[in-house]
Amino acid sequence: MRIFKEITIEVLQAVLPLTIVVFLLQVVALSSPAEEVLQFLVGLIFVVLGLILFLVGIRIGLLPMGESIGNSIPQTGKLGLVVFYAFLLGFLVTAAEPDVRVLASQIDMVSDGAIPHHVLIYTVAIGVGVFVSLSMIKVVLDIPLKYILIVCYIGVFIMSVFTPTYFVPISFDAGGVTTGPLTAPFIIALGVGVSSVLSSRTTANDNFGFVALASIGPIIGVMILGVIYG
Repeated sequence: MRIFKEITIEVLQAVLPLTIVVFLLQVVALSSPAEEVLQFLVGLIFVVLGLILFLVGIRIGLLPMGESIGNSIPQTGKLGLVVFYAFLLGFLVTAAEPDVRVLASQIDMVSDGAIPHHVLIYTVAIGVGVFVSLSMIKVVLDIPLKYILIVCYIGVFIMSVFTPTYFVPISFDAGGVTTGPLTAPFIIALGVGVSSVLSSRTTANDNFGFVALASIGPIIGVMILGVIYG
């Protein structure tokens, strides 16, 4: 109940300012019909309830599970298994990410089906899986995060030259949606769990940066997709 109360307060603090602004715009500036205002308020209630239940589920279920898995996988003592499971978990949690599915549906609609939504979802999921695996290798080999980011983003900017123009913004949006409410908490929890076992140091250098790396994978994946479709 303590967690439920904390999250309820957080959600109300986040949603109320937007609610007030939109409500004033509808009533004062736009003079929207009463039916539209009522629809907005009803929808808002469902959004608040949904966010509360969703975030409670993440706090009491997803985060502990991710950290527990992160603690257990390295105990196999095999780097190959650690990398494989990291890829698999990164792929599956991204495929279930609501933000990714919304982006894929929008792109499918705008492109008149030229880019099927399932193709984009699996491309983004593969990209995240590959770079979550790379994050595990980073921890094991003690590679500084800044060097990996520099090399990867140099590669991204080089690839953008050969990618069709309309795929470049899509690729960066794909990287952004992987920081959604499902993928980011799980990857962070998984990374903290793994680094606490594999790393010889217990610093923020090892425990964080996984989401930053994971967001690069979809950018590169969608750019490759753009070259293929282009």
